[in-house]
Amino acid sequence: MDSDQLEQRARVAATVVREAGALALDYFRRRGDLRIDSKGLQDMVSQADRECEDLIFARLSEAFPADSFLGEEGGLRGTGSAMWVVDPIDGTANFVRGIPHWCVSIGLIEDGRALCGVLYDPVADELFAGVAGGGATLNGAPIGVTGETDLRKARVGIGFSYRTPVAPHPGDIHALLDAGCEYLRLGSGALGLAYTAAGRLDGYFERHINLWDVAGGLIIVAEAGGRLSDFMTPDVVAEGNEILVATPGIYDQLRGLFDA
Repeated sequence: MDSDQLEQRARVAATVVREAGALALDYFRRRGDLRIDSKGLQDMVSQADRECEDLIFARLSEAFPADSFLGEEGGLRGTGSAMWVVDPIDGTANFVRGIPHWCVSIGLIEDGRALCGVLYDPVADELFAGVAGGGATLNGAPIGVTGETDLRKARVGIGFSYRTPVAPHPGDIHALLDAGCEYLRLGSGALGLAYTAAGRLDGYFERHINLWDVAGGLIIVAEAGGRLSDFMTPDVVAEGNEILVATPGIYDQLRGLFDA
């Protein structure tokens, strides 16, 4: 994909993510009327998730009919090498409980590489964006990771999914606290990556996360100067993977803690 094609996709994605965010925010404000279904242990989906994904698919498939599309709710559609990967509401558990920490995530992947990503938090009206070779921004202003090198001054986001065994999770928290590092568990992996890119966190770790949760944030972290684990393995679409992103000065220290 050449630079003009990529820039065009990035512009359209930014417009679409705002439109989907406005729809999701409307549902958030009247969430008492939402139909909510269970997909598994502590895993929910709402009418808002489905309708936001349908909107995003309609807009992107109209603009780029040759591209494929992977949505959390609707699965894979199309066979194009450039693939849009969408989480219509990352942080649904927060969303349905009225906790204002969730976002709409859109990422573009081609040949195993994240090329562009947009994450929109409509409650805060914050649009995080990144394009390969073009930097990372928050509402149009450049952002970057913290540059922290001392774990005793760091704060790391951490996630958990019941798709993985419970036992390692408290061990990970114990390891962070033993190292003098603070942690947060906020319930949105996408925003965990965005906050790392913007310097609000020094890193984010989750032992298993799906591609749609992080596809929008991968390039944002990379373009903000962060270091990322090898997430884009050949089976990541079907299987997900572990994710670690951090400001470079503490990445190896965190890797050592979580691998111990």
